[in-house]
Amino acid sequence: MQPVRGSCLCGGVAYEMTEPPIRALHCHCSRCRKVRGTGHATNLVTALSGVRFLRGEELLTRFKAPDATHFAHVFCKACGSSMPNVDPGRDIVVIPMGSFDDDPGTRPQGHIWVESMPAWDEITDALPQHPTYPP
Repeated sequence: MQPVRGSCLCGGVAYEMTEPPIRALHCHCSRCRKVRGTGHATNLVTALSGVRFLRGEELLTRFKAPDATHFAHVFCKACGSSMPNVDPGRDIVVIPMGSFDDDPGTRPQGHIWVESMPAWDEITDALPQHPTYPP
């Protein structure tokens, strides 16, 4: 596959996705909403070996919620942009799709954590919806 480029708003961090996506989902959990400041986060998951940073790794900051098993938010400390979360424990990388500069070639396959969705948000597509994480 051709590498798919991504970067932060200030351009200090740049990466490439070099392996195909495993899945992409819209997440409506309260953690994703808070770190993105939106009704949901759209994340793509790929293999741990599927992302390489081209520059700016020293600008990345990782916040892990104390009560979370897996959730962590990685962002550029210069501009605050959400960046890929490398998770060696699960052998994956979670990439915020808004950080891609190129089309990753996949589209979200569903909505997760819709039981946490705020009353003011609305799902207007026909993608599958899961109350929590899909089986």
